Amino acid sequence: MTAWQALYNARQAHQDQHPFSAAAIGRIVRFAHRHHRRMLAFMLLSSVLAVLTVATPLLAGRVVTAIDHQAAAGTVLGLAGLIAAIALAEAGVGLLTRWLSARVGEGLILDLRTAVYDHVQRMPVAFFTRTRTGALVSRLNNDVIGAQRAFSSTLSQVFSNVVTLLLTLVVMFNLSWRITLLALVLLPLFVLPARRMGARLARLERERADHNARMSTQMTERFSAPGATLVKLFGRPREESEEFAARADRVRAIGVRTAMVQEVFFTALTLVAALALALVYGLGGYYALRGSLEPGAVVSLALLLTRLYAPLTALASARVAVMSALVSFQRVFEVLDLEPLIEEKPDAEEVPAGPVSVEFDDVHFSYPSPDKVSLASLEEVATLDTRGGEEVLHGISFRAEPGQMVALVGSSGAGKSTLASLLPRLYDVDGGAVRLGGTDVRDLSAATIRQTLGMVTQDGHLFHDTIRANLLLPRPEATDEELWSALRRARLDGLVASLPDGLDTLVGERGYRLSGGERQRLTIARLLLARPRLVLLDEATAHLDSTSEAAVQEALVEALQGRTSLVIAHRLSTVRAADRILVLEEGRIVEQGTHEELLAAGGRYEELHRTQFLAGEHPAEAQTAEAQAAEARADAAGTPEAVPHR
Repeated sequence: MTAWQALYNARQAHQDQHPFSAAAIGRIVRFAHRHHRRMLAFMLLSSVLAVLTVATPLLAGRVVTAIDHQAAAGTVLGLAGLIAAIALAEAGVGLLTRWLSARVGEGLILDLRTAVYDHVQRMPVAFFTRTRTGALVSRLNNDVIGAQRAFSSTLSQVFSNVVTLLLTLVVMFNLSWRITLLALVLLPLFVLPARRMGARLARLERERADHNARMSTQMTERFSAPGATLVKLFGRPREESEEFAARADRVRAIGVRTAMVQEVFFTALTLVAALALALVYGLGGYYALRGSLEPGAVVSLALLLTRLYAPLTALASARVAVMSALVSFQRVFEVLDLEPLIEEKPDAEEVPAGPVSVEFDDVHFSYPSPDKVSLASLEEVATLDTRGGEEVLHGISFRAEPGQMVALVGSSGAGKSTLASLLPRLYDVDGGAVRLGGTDVRDLSAATIRQTLGMVTQDGHLFHDTIRANLLLPRPEATDEELWSALRRARLDGLVASLPDGLDTLVGERGYRLSGGERQRLTIARLLLARPRLVLLDEATAHLDSTSEAAVQEALVEALQGRTSLVIAHRLSTVRAADRILVLEEGRIVEQGTHEELLAAGGRYEELHRTQFLAGEHPAEAQTAEAQAAEARADAAGTPEAVPHR
């Protein structure tokens, strides 16, 4: 029933009173322009369907009139056959109209989702660190579908209802203008409940959606492997269960109220429709008995009446449906209008062939403020924090020659990971330049940066997919032989071979079915398969035990061999062999040199080294480290120095 659909639209509508913007509507039209042929065909067929819809009641009335006048049987049978033919045509045109509507609607969903997905992929990492994933996914689902409804449902209903309404009114006025006017008197009793009930249901729906969103967030956080572990360690299961149950119970109560409001509304509509029908039959029958109206006309009026109130009600609530669709479009455009901070130049260059150098030239960098990379609605806050933009890297300059290993060490928050994130262009510098092979990364294409650079982070992130799929991410065309070669060099082939499904084993969400060391070695195997010329290691062994670290270090030796590398390390034992070590503090390079040179200097590196290895965790290493430092200082001074013993 169209009236029931109108109530549904009213229930779904947002209460935001956004004004109609000519620019916004023009943008919607431009977005949907590629579907204009199907939309025109849909409108044409909707007009044909409206004509067929009105024709059937008229023919039914003529059948009654023919019977009343005792016309020939052939006349009655001919009219009946025509009604059957119209019914078949109506069914066929209806199916074709629905197919066109679905093609337009689903095509629009595809266009909008693809546009939003592609745009989000271009956003900087800061966007993802601030945005709630559920809110962003909602834009790709709920809001896109809400916008699509403007074409597949609202637009089609408005157009077909207008045509049907005009034709029905013309025919009814032609049959009996008095009865038609009296029937329209009952219209407010039919329309007003739809608007009032729709507003009430909209409030209930918003509250239910609110509770559902909170339950969804709670489930998403608690049902992930780290979240479940945290709850088991520190959570309050009873309180959390009671909180969840309270929200679920409120959703249940809203569901009951919604069902009752809908039933009351539907009952009221049925009652009003029945009263209007009684009016037509009573008044029409009276006129028929007096001879001023054909009996068939009474039947036609009654049948047409059932097709009059539905489009009138739908049109009365059309503004609500249109506003709902417009708000959905605005929410989608809100994401599309958020400008990416990193844009690739049209004439982007390739990284020169051969071994690649890395150069940071007087680099200054500040993280972008929230209002530049995010939306308040995606963070689910009233207004965005406008603070930020403080400089975190101050004039960083160094160069790594092809094949060299340069290590970055320093306190937490010194700027090591920030500096590394500028190479793959996760962010752009505010001042100075970062160069690969002598070319500014801002002048390079994203594809050539991906092909040149490989990175292993400390979390070893994996997708919830098979080992094979995770390995093939950088090189989808790689053969099984190449996969096993990468696993062998990463010291992981034995484990994978022992698994029942081998390469087709699912690793679980974020790879949590594997141990930390196994995850890291799998990400190293992925890096080896990618065969980058430049390797970035960001705390690749930070969270591993000694056994896992030893296995990963073995794999890293293979990964770094013959490649330019930039290594961020917390454990200083992993960077002793570096060609140069840079010590960062508060976004500045405070020291640089080899392991021995920095120990001999007795500065910040020596302090970090002493603090780490004299902490008692590795007594043998601590004694060796202390001896190394003493020998380095003695060599630097040119005099023998006693080696301390513990």
